[in-house]
Amino acid sequence: MCRHLAYLGPPVTLASLVLDPGHSIYEQSWAPADMRGGGSVNADGFGLGWYPEGDAAVSGGPVRYRRNVPIWTDENLPGLAGSIRSGAVVAAIRNGTVNMPYGQAAVAPFMLGDWLFSHNGRIPGWPESTLKLAERLPVADLLEMDAPVDSALLWALITNRLAEGIPPADAVAAVVQEVEAAAPGSRLNVLLTDGEQLIATTWTHSLHTRRTADSLTVSSEPFGPGKWNEVPDRSLLVATATTLHITPMEGPE
Repeated sequence: MCRHLAYLGPPVTLASLVLDPGHSIYEQSWAPADMRGGGSVNADGFGLGWYPEGDAAVSGGPVRYRRNVPIWTDENLPGLAGSIRSGAVVAAIRNGTVNMPYGQAAVAPFMLGDWLFSHNGRIPGWPESTLKLAERLPVADLLEMDAPVDSALLWALITNRLAEGIPPADAVAAVVQEVEAAAPGSRLNVLLTDGEQLIATTWTHSLHTRRTADSLTVSSEPFGPGKWNEVPDRSLLVATATTLHITPMEGPE
């Protein structure tokens, strides 16, 4: 059911988050520990998104690297991940849903402007269950979706609210609630960041946090050293590198 992580803090190499630690997301691609019935491997692609530092940051916005192959097959990744440093990172590995495309465009993180987005989960009954929600979007938003998959529609629903000036945490919470109402039993763990703030949800799947004095890491599964805390189900997480607020989201009656 996919795995993802996000990091905010002092610049670190991508490899120190994705490849090097024990039970890293790299290892979780073939040996996940907590899929909760959502498959057994995450071999349908991977993606890295990061915010450049120094001169590379002048152009603005994040950089993304996505592949529609198992992460362990990319021979270029170790060198790439070991040479890039960033203070804001999103990474994801994909377990594709049956009857949805498996191309690179369907792999998180999704990107628009300063935002990176990842979805761990699925929307049952796709696409019929979400037609009423999709009808509310401008036609241009639907035509510009990365891929005809549930995660991309979820992203389009959120970006539509961001464009309306709705605060990010409110936009994410509203979309999660609306999708759950339209498609009960959805799995809607999302990550959203602009490189400074992080919005995340737990909705029928796992998420853990690890904090230091100047950094925050969130991950579907704990990895590497340090103290990890599980985020309760149906929670909204709003954070920066040095702050963390977790509030309950209203569940089904």
